[in-house]
Amino acid sequence: MAYPIYQVDAFTRTMFAGNPAAVMPLEQWLPDTVMLSLAMENNLSETAFLVPLADRADADFHIRWFTPGVEVPLCGHATLASAWVIFNKLGWDNNEIRFHSKSGPLSVRQADGWLIMDFPNLAFEEQPTPTLIREALETAPETAFYVPNDTNYMIILDDEAAVRAAQPDLRKLTQLGSQGLIITAPGDDCDFVSRYFAPGAGIDEDPVTGSIHSVLVPYWAQQLGKNRLDARQISARGGVLRCELKGNRVDIAGQVAFYMEGSVSLP
Repeated sequence: MAYPIYQVDAFTRTMFAGNPAAVMPLEQWLPDTVMLSLAMENNLSETAFLVPLADRADADFHIRWFTPGVEVPLCGHATLASAWVIFNKLGWDNNEIRFHSKSGPLSVRQADGWLIMDFPNLAFEEQPTPTLIREALETAPETAFYVPNDTNYMIILDDEAAVRAAQPDLRKLTQLGSQGLIITAPGDDCDFVSRYFAPGAGIDEDPVTGSIHSVLVPYWAQQLGKNRLDARQISARGGVLRCELKGNRVDIAGQVAFYMEGSVSLP
């Protein structure tokens, strides 16, 4: 059997920047072991799999995301990439796509050359920074924020330069398992910047991570006293996001650069 596959650079207008994601539209689910093997073979931070939901009134597609190591409950850049594929390669003629996911309902709409994702506002809890994180990153503060619904930790550094300079010990962070570490600070030419590390989930550093903005946006909206925020993820590839806090939801907007399409042959 041959299955279509697309690769899209998300949160960028320029190829070879942003975060590359693979997107595989399916008619029905493949075994989980096969989807994980495909994600391992693709060797990107995420591969998204889509199945149409013709029999549901509240969603158009079921979406699932796999890293090279695990299935994850929420992924932004592969959702953005999936929406672009549906709009541009699958003949979708509506202006909005509704997804069913492990993190509940998600949607993506088009506006002024941007794709705008409607994501949940994820709660976070202040707690002492785990010893493991302080050992992995000497500049980590004494206080961190834990995100129970996305199994991440978030720490706040003083400025953008500190985020750029951070060099966490990835071997130690691997001991967090499927949990990841978000580091963030006010931006020099935007509202805030971030980086994201999840080596235990097969991602040493994610180029651009839409899902962590479900936490970053409510945090920085509170700190800065504004709901519309411009963000940058300052990995080596880098990415740009336009965000807005809307009560218990977060709008996360980005652009994409199409890279390639092909097919995967499975026995």
